[in-house]
Amino acid sequence: MTSNTQTTTQSIFQSLTFAHIITFLTTLSGLFLMLFTPEFLPPQQVKVIGLALMIIGLWATAQLPEHLTALLFFLLAILVIQASPTNVFSGFASSAFWMGFGGIVIALAIHKSGLSQRLVHHLSDKVSGTYPSLVFGCIVMGLLLSFIMPSSVARVAMLVPVTLVMAEAFGFQAGSNGRIGLILAASFGTFFPSFAILPNNVPNMVLMGSSETLFGIVPLYGEYLLLHFPVLSLIKLLVIGGFILWLFPDQPQPYSGKHDAPSSLTPQEKKMSWVLIIGLTLWLTDFIHHISPAWIALAMAIFLMLPRIGLIQSKEFDQIKFAPLIFIAGILGLGAVIAESNLGNLLANALTEFLPLEPEHDLVNFVSLTLISMITGIFTTQPGVPAVLTPLAEHFAQQADWPLKSVLMTQVLGFSTPIFIYQVPPLVIAMQLAGEKMMPAIKLTLWLALASVLLLLPLDYLWWQLLGWI
Repeated sequence: MTSNTQTTTQSIFQSLTFAHIITFLTTLSGLFLMLFTPEFLPPQQVKVIGLALMIIGLWATAQLPEHLTALLFFLLAILVIQASPTNVFSGFASSAFWMGFGGIVIALAIHKSGLSQRLVHHLSDKVSGTYPSLVFGCIVMGLLLSFIMPSSVARVAMLVPVTLVMAEAFGFQAGSNGRIGLILAASFGTFFPSFAILPNNVPNMVLMGSSETLFGIVPLYGEYLLLHFPVLSLIKLLVIGGFILWLFPDQPQPYSGKHDAPSSLTPQEKKMSWVLIIGLTLWLTDFIHHISPAWIALAMAIFLMLPRIGLIQSKEFDQIKFAPLIFIAGILGLGAVIAESNLGNLLANALTEFLPLEPEHDLVNFVSLTLISMITGIFTTQPGVPAVLTPLAEHFAQQADWPLKSVLMTQVLGFSTPIFIYQVPPLVIAMQLAGEKMMPAIKLTLWLALASVLLLLPLDYLWWQLLGWI
């Protein structure tokens, strides 16, 4: 009996992986903070930290299905944290959730119509068929789309279906490195450059709005692009491509798409093309009609599901998987609960006391201001960074003896460098639309954050000095 027990114990320990250990530690620590709050710390904030630690740990290690972890978050946030149900379940009411739903339906319709296969056939002629060319081709495709479509989630909804067909045409099956690499290339390629393009994401617009309201400062489009695009977009995209080729190596098969496709569009392709043209036009002109891209996507999805008119029949609606949508709602709800706890404000004020800001120490000031923005983003949503830090910018400028405009622009360096996947819903939506696990996106996000701090931040400092911003 003793020998059997020892053998069983050894077997259990041998089967433990790094993911198991991380899951155990984060779950245990999270439960402790939620149930036994230290008296010398604010109880509500500590409970939220414990919940976030536990849930993020489970998502990061994927020891539970992602949607099940999201459901666990809903339960603990209501029963243990006693957070507002409005915030806990805010993800279901968010535009990102409905953009995700619309994207799933649009992706299904694009595939069914055959339009995605036709697009990939034309794209395949533009790339050599090598894995690096496919990866950087997807990155460039995402970058170009960033200039014409203002919503990151909308761009993801457009890119993912085409990228999936491209992956299949070059022999990359579900779960393969090549398929994952192309999805990451398209989604990361269209998300990260947008921080350098002034009107193309929400954090940028919050920063512009708050800086204009508080200080009357509004950077020009070209000025903003020149300051941020060379490093935050071009060099970062090269880093993204390099990481993908290193972390997810693969070799494509010869292109297997149909080269004998009819020259004229089929009726289904024509219908899908018109839906996309109208939707894209509405997305591009949202500055005129002010309708969220999510509601445009939802309208497109409804049309595509109409009996006898749309492309998706009632029986095909059952193919839509709702687990990804629950995960998206959980991600968004966690961000809302963290924001509700006021952790961002508390942390930002604490960081101003801890991180040095002194005249004539430009490099130290540059790093400190960027880290304040980056770390604040962990405890708020990305749009919450400028909402929290912009009112403090004048104080930072006085401490560092810097121009106020330069202090404001350091926020971009911080909120464009997410550390955890829950900070970036468009990337979550991309992986869910593709039906891939979240771990590859988590891994690439962490590596990219490390490279941003060690490589891109010093390059940015030199570039800012060259332009005279420091």
